[in-house]
Amino acid sequence: MAVLTRLASALLVLLVVSAMIFALTRAGGVSPARIVLGADATAESIAAFEAQHGLDRPIAVQYLTWLRALPTEGFARSYVTDQPVNQRLAETLPVTLELVTLAFVIAVLGSVALGSASAYWENRWPDHAVRVLAMAALSVPGFWLGLLLMRLFGVQLGWLPPVGLIPLERGVWPHLSSLLLPALAIAIYYIGAMSRLMRASLIDVLGQDYTRTGVALGLPAGTRYLYALRNALPPFVSMAAMSYGYMFGWAVIVEMVFNIHGLANALLTAIFQRDYPMIQAIVLLITLVFVLASTVADLIQRALNPRLAA
Repeated sequence: MAVLTRLASALLVLLVVSAMIFALTRAGGVSPARIVLGADATAESIAAFEAQHGLDRPIAVQYLTWLRALPTEGFARSYVTDQPVNQRLAETLPVTLELVTLAFVIAVLGSVALGSASAYWENRWPDHAVRVLAMAALSVPGFWLGLLLMRLFGVQLGWLPPVGLIPLERGVWPHLSSLLLPALAIAIYYIGAMSRLMRASLIDVLGQDYTRTGVALGLPAGTRYLYALRNALPPFVSMAAMSYGYMFGWAVIVEMVFNIHGLANALLTAIFQRDYPMIQAIVLLITLVFVLASTVADLIQRALNPRLAA
């Protein structure tokens, strides 16, 4: 029942977001025809363009028409290139998914390791060092961090490609190495945020009576720590899953800094060109990822903490 409720709420969120972005893209008052056809376009050609794409209809009618066609025809065609939007998404979505997923893996592994170490050595020098690093990670702007990583590891040391994406056909490591710097630029902020949560959650669990009982019973420190880590995971999992959705927002900046032609780059281009179908498709996909991440986080929390499922 909980799964059905979450799925229903996710569908409602997608409908609301799609309606909002549909209305907002058309609220500017500037017709895409003027950008597509150019400044010298006549009133007749603009009217013909709007009639061809249904832009002369009321917004509600346009939205319902688009919604009905979505299951069978996909996201329609781009106003600018006249190519199917699905084709452009198939080119750019895998790039951004790969970048964000790599950043997510780095952020989760890094934050669990640092947060656990910080809690284990609470109020000792490793704890103080991790807390200072976490605060620094939260304070650095993403674009500046990307430029710093690019200059240090890409230009000065030459360890990693500074810009661009190397195709997978040229090898797995060259491909991953071209994603590593932008992934780090995204992940470092979340390592700072999630390591602090991991530390606080672990310290709270380690201070509970049942953990102290384990000490009195003589349970090995490693065993106690593993049990504590399991009980500390639910809030961390929730934040991590939500962070996966937020990382798509960071990808907008990072893809520009590192000249990676992914989904975020396509979104910015579509906004400048007022390419409504492309904007709607990309925003809806990002919303879908965010909603799915939130739903998965809720289900994992219920699996880790049976009291939530009761």
